Amino acid sequence: MKKGYKWTVNACFIGYIVQAIVNNFVPLLFLTFQSSYGIPLSQITLLITVNFAVQLTVDLVSVTFVDRIGYRASMLMAHGMTALGLAGLTVLPRMLGNAYAGLLASVVCYAVGGGLLEVLVSPVMESCPTDNKEKAMSMLHSFYCWGQVGVVLISTLFFRFFGIGNWWILALVWAAVPIANGVLFARVPIAPLIQEGEKGLKVRELFGMRQFWLLMLMMVCAGASELSVSQWASTFAEKGLGVSKTLGDLMGPMFFALLMGGARAFYGKYGEKVALEKFMTGSALLCVASYLCISLVPVPWVGLLGCGICGLSVGIMWPGTFSRATASISRGGTALFALLALGGDIGCSAGPTLVGFVSGAFGDDLHKGILAGILFPALLLAGLFLQRGRE
Repeated sequence: MKKGYKWTVNACFIGYIVQAIVNNFVPLLFLTFQSSYGIPLSQITLLITVNFAVQLTVDLVSVTFVDRIGYRASMLMAHGMTALGLAGLTVLPRMLGNAYAGLLASVVCYAVGGGLLEVLVSPVMESCPTDNKEKAMSMLHSFYCWGQVGVVLISTLFFRFFGIGNWWILALVWAAVPIANGVLFARVPIAPLIQEGEKGLKVRELFGMRQFWLLMLMMVCAGASELSVSQWASTFAEKGLGVSKTLGDLMGPMFFALLMGGARAFYGKYGEKVALEKFMTGSALLCVASYLCISLVPVPWVGLLGCGICGLSVGIMWPGTFSRATASISRGGTALFALLALGGDIGCSAGPTLVGFVSGAFGDDLHKGILAGILFPALLLAGLFLQRGRE
């Protein structure tokens, strides 16, 4: 790899840490916001819905402007909006005179940044002259996992030693991360995703390709397979080990994220020794097994172990589908990455929704809901076989 592009790769790694900050920091403060500002918990939790709804919208809209203004300008916008939103948490609730409106405005700001990062970071990484694209993509996505673990762990320790009342200081510390990385992206080289003289495919051209729709199905299933279990990992930790909710949050989601990141880092380091298709197929089979373990074995700690195995199994699904997409649709460009990100986010919403709906229909039996969620890794496995048949 050319020397200058090592800094580009590092900036992409940090970009996914920024994405982890966007999605994982504010939920740690929900009860604090409720008690400090007197906002009902129903309105507080709506902030998660707004965050992901805005990111979904940005995934779709970004197709219309990223190529026009360029990747560097888009990256600077993404990091700037993220920093503005995180810093805004500390001042807007009081400045606007309506605490909820201030929180909502801040969430919208950093959600715009987070949505852009989801669209931009993978193609910028893909354009770098790395030796093995599949390895690089897997390693890149592992940094979201490390970021998630770091945000939860560092924030929890900060609140423990410095008090939850000083959360605004930590918000400014987290806001400094996108600022610093934005400065880095202003200076690093960014290679074109499409070779000179070629044009990227338009959205309507992608929509006319059966291969694209198969990849979209795989991305939906990748997001759903991951979130269907990770959203409930804390519950399994609490019930299985009889620990407090705080410790359950640390043990459940962090256990899941560590093993998911480990799978991505493993393929990022040793990917040349294992064919991506075989690794993804084995992971999908392991994911099906983990769902069966969680839903059918009536031993709580086994359910928690199943959550960890699920994290290990889903690690390659999202970055692996990205890599297969770029290999099979060579001129996909920004439109391909944006639409795949949209598909992944739809899956992240659809998976937990299906699990919750089925659980509710069976008297809040979470095991029944997880069993229904086995649909997603099974469909992803079918997608891998169908795609192999078209290659």
